[in-house]
Amino acid sequence: MKVSRNTVRAVIRRGGAAASGARRDKIHVDPDLLRRLHRECGGWLQRVHEKLLEEEKIPISYPTLTRRVRELGLGKPVHTRCDHVPDEPGLEMQHDTSVYQVKLAERPTRVIASLLYLRYSKRRYLKFYRVFNRFTMKCFLHEALLFWGCAARQCVIDNTNLARLRGSGYSAVIVPEMAAFAARYGFQFLCHALNHPNRKAGEERSFWTVETNFLPGRSFESLEDMNRQAIDWATVRMEHRPQGKARLIPAKAFEHEQGLLTALPAELPAPYWAQERGTDAYGYIAFEGNFYWVPGWPDPKLANFANWT
Repeated sequence: MKVSRNTVRAVIRRGGAAASGARRDKIHVDPDLLRRLHRECGGWLQRVHEKLLEEEKIPISYPTLTRRVRELGLGKPVHTRCDHVPDEPGLEMQHDTSVYQVKLAERPTRVIASLLYLRYSKRRYLKFYRVFNRFTMKCFLHEALLFWGCAARQCVIDNTNLARLRGSGYSAVIVPEMAAFAARYGFQFLCHALNHPNRKAGEERSFWTVETNFLPGRSFESLEDMNRQAIDWATVRMEHRPQGKARLIPAKAFEHEQGLLTALPAELPAPYWAQERGTDAYGYIAFEGNFYWVPGWPDPKLANFANWT
């Protein structure tokens, strides 16, 4: 067994009992003293060691000090369990984006996936973009919510500057433009805490499903072709596939949740982006490399200015 005779003798003297793993220090340091010095020195153990030797006259070695600090748990963040938020029907939906490198017509292309997820019924709406900004976010949410015909009361997002003005987590202040947009659809944006993406675990899991189920083994001729396949995959195939350990089917769960969601009118106007431009001497407006002619105005004061939306 490759055990020394002295070890065997020690085991026999203990009667087969396991040896105590606790170490007996020759020098005792008051835990309250260590906590106070650790706080005064900002956690720098070299300075704590110096104060123990010079001011407290305690001849403790540095390795022993670091071990005692670890045993007291000083300087380490307290790890707490994640909170469980109940799956309340009609309460929550989640939105996020993820960047992928895919082949469009056999050419590597960078695309941004935008996905909206209903937490209770586990419904998804997926679409890909080349560029994703605040206006694109509005257009995507408008398209997804009108497809469902309803919206949850909260939309959990990360601390993205597309919707967040300042702050973080539950104290984040939403951009007034985005808050007014959300109010039209009957929901509010809610940012999760920093470094807590598990708050929207269903959204994160959905992107994992995109990476492992949607993208592999499929070819895309264009971005439009990719989006056609994505909509079919998210709203048809995944709608009737059992989800999770409970084997929940999103289409059936949505039938129960639909009555608790905020119904949306079918004629809800689409988002628009207002751009102010002035006309040149010939009555043309320049916008993104194109020129648009604007009819004349009866008021001479307005002849050289027009708003184009």
